[in-house]
Amino acid sequence: MNSFAELGLPASLLPGLDALKLERLTPVQAQSLPSALAGKDVLAIAPTGSGKTVAFGLALLNRVDIGLSRVQGLVLCPTRELADQVGKQLRKLAVGMPNLKLSLLYGGVALGPQIASLEQHDPHVVVGTPGRIQELLRKKHLHLSHVRSVVLDEADRMLDMGFIDVLREIVGKTSEKRQTLLFSATWPAELESELGRFMREPLRVEVEGQQHAPSIEESFIETVLSQKPEALSRLLLSERPESCVVFCNTRRDVADVADALVAAGCSALALHGEMEQRDRDEVLLQFANRSCRVLVASDVAARGLDIDDLAMVVNYELPTDADAYQHRIGRTGRAGRSGLAVSLVTPKEMPRALALESCRGKLQWRRLPVPSGDSNLPASMRSLRIDAGKTDKLRPGDVLGALTGDAGLPAKAIGKIDVFATRTYVAVDRGQAGVALKRLQQGKIKGRKFRVSAL
Repeated sequence: MNSFAELGLPASLLPGLDALKLERLTPVQAQSLPSALAGKDVLAIAPTGSGKTVAFGLALLNRVDIGLSRVQGLVLCPTRELADQVGKQLRKLAVGMPNLKLSLLYGGVALGPQIASLEQHDPHVVVGTPGRIQELLRKKHLHLSHVRSVVLDEADRMLDMGFIDVLREIVGKTSEKRQTLLFSATWPAELESELGRFMREPLRVEVEGQQHAPSIEESFIETVLSQKPEALSRLLLSERPESCVVFCNTRRDVADVADALVAAGCSALALHGEMEQRDRDEVLLQFANRSCRVLVASDVAARGLDIDDLAMVVNYELPTDADAYQHRIGRTGRAGRSGLAVSLVTPKEMPRALALESCRGKLQWRRLPVPSGDSNLPASMRSLRIDAGKTDKLRPGDVLGALTGDAGLPAKAIGKIDVFATRTYVAVDRGQAGVALKRLQQGKIKGRKFRVSAL
């Protein structure tokens, strides 16, 4: 089975496939979807970027009855960033299912609006993190007795983060007749003993990471701790990636490295777990719309980062195990593109490098490159924030019209436009962002004046 057309999907799911331009099945989709669509339990182990979200998303949506206003599908994710990405993907897949209500329930944001939405009427699908789902269950605002499909996404990470007892409690509130779909990038023995009990005779699907690995050029550079910031700057100025994630092991390193890159003339932003949700969202948005060139992040904060054409990944410090290393570098080289992964290694980290070599094969070492040309690394775009959104009936076309009409900008200078409930973000060519900001502040959008600022 090679194409989605062979699956015999209901007509309501076909517009979603068209919207996402999906035609051919990835290996994990081809192996898991026939059984998952038939309502059977599936345990799938596949590398990052292999199409797992579409696989479980189609199976879950296929079992939803829009006429029943009860929670019928539940997706549990380790972090709010991943939950947000999964929710967006499911909404796209469900574009042909009018009146489907999908609720995102995770921590780091106010509880009140989530409760108010649940009290209005139950969603058909819930995507969330274990802690917030548990809280809403205990407060009796969320009811799972009608759930038909439960998805545990990135189950290995939820186990690593200590969620096993919470998962037991949540899954225990669902029907015993439910379908359980467990998706994971790795499969440690502890996962089978702890989470395997949630499933009934599951189909086991395993897609070998190396067999279906994306085209990623991996290399390692030896340096000393005191010269690491300079080494990173030299590397980035030499490679000049359009987009890059730099992974650090601690929150302090994330902030320090981002500050050092900005001081060196590089467009960089920090992303770590202690940031406020709105700040995290705006950082991820700027990175996705090319208003930020380098994202410096911790492992937990980067979970759920979904950038198909990420050019490069840098390990500022090697992770402590091979699985974490694979998770990191697997974020580049997606969607048929090639990627670059470079690790900076100090003498203290050499045992970790040797451990990687023992399980992945001989490492490719190279010298630190010498940059030539421009000593700055700016982003190609800049984000403008408009304090209005869906509640103001604002649409992407309204913003585009204001910029290309009254503001006089060419359409090619306008990048991605994201419209949320009360805010809208638009990426504008960096060289023309100042003009765009001034014109929007002085003019009107859809006949009304709104506050506009630059991020």
